[in-house]
Amino acid sequence: MGTTVFLVPTDYSKVADCAVNHAVKLAQTLNGEVTLLHVIAKEKELEENKAKLAKISAEISKANNIKVDHVVRVGNIFDDIGKVATEIKAQLIIMGTHGVKGFQHVTGSHALKVITNSKVPFIVVQQRNMREGYSKIVLPLELAKETKQKISLTISMAKYFNSKVYIFSPLETDEYLKNTVVRNLNYTKSEMQIHKISFETATAEKSGSFVKELLHYASKIDADLITMLNIQDKGLSEFIAGPDEQQIITNESQIPVLCINPVDVMISKGVLFS
Repeated sequence: MGTTVFLVPTDYSKVADCAVNHAVKLAQTLNGEVTLLHVIAKEKELEENKAKLAKISAEISKANNIKVDHVVRVGNIFDDIGKVATEIKAQLIIMGTHGVKGFQHVTGSHALKVITNSKVPFIVVQQRNMREGYSKIVLPLELAKETKQKISLTISMAKYFNSKVYIFSPLETDEYLKNTVVRNLNYTKSEMQIHKISFETATAEKSGSFVKELLHYASKIDADLITMLNIQDKGLSEFIAGPDEQQIITNESQIPVLCINPVDVMISKGVLFS
């Protein structure tokens, strides 16, 4: 297997620096490397930004004893983040956000399209630096069949960081949905046991407000990471494009969020981290 590559789009801001912090620690833990990406609108800005990003990359590499590459691209973030990730064979993109308002300001009115259009998973961070890995991972259970791919990636993360996974289920009153939750929960618990992952289960206290319950629970246990599924066969699905999903990504506790596109086959095969 090749080296694990982490791509970090940067606008030289503090939240971008926080994303770099996460990427560096991931690279150190997984013996990987980091590539910084800056996207500009005008060709005349190219050489100046190449020099600036080269200097930043060299400083990060020297300070952390990891390989750090850099790419400056003329274009737009909607197209070029995903394209560069594919070109360099990145396994994960770590991106900073200022919150809902800042996120829109930094990346445009259709900011979440950056995530939705990418075949590579994202970790979206705010201004909270990475602690000692992702020790507490919250895994919310959706009812979709694609959830299995998110479980696979969560297990990969948990193995590398010796994490405890907190499986959080919705409170369903409908009998059919309740049975679906039970089946998904049993499957998830079985996978955790097979892979020897420490886990705990919890259920939302109220029905009909799953995102609110999820964020309250994640904050209460002081989680290090929340995993979120993007179901692309529904278009801009409710689990990425809606206001609830923006609330997850820009949560007040500033918990990083792992956003997974189930179309990415390599996740389901469990080879994200080689």
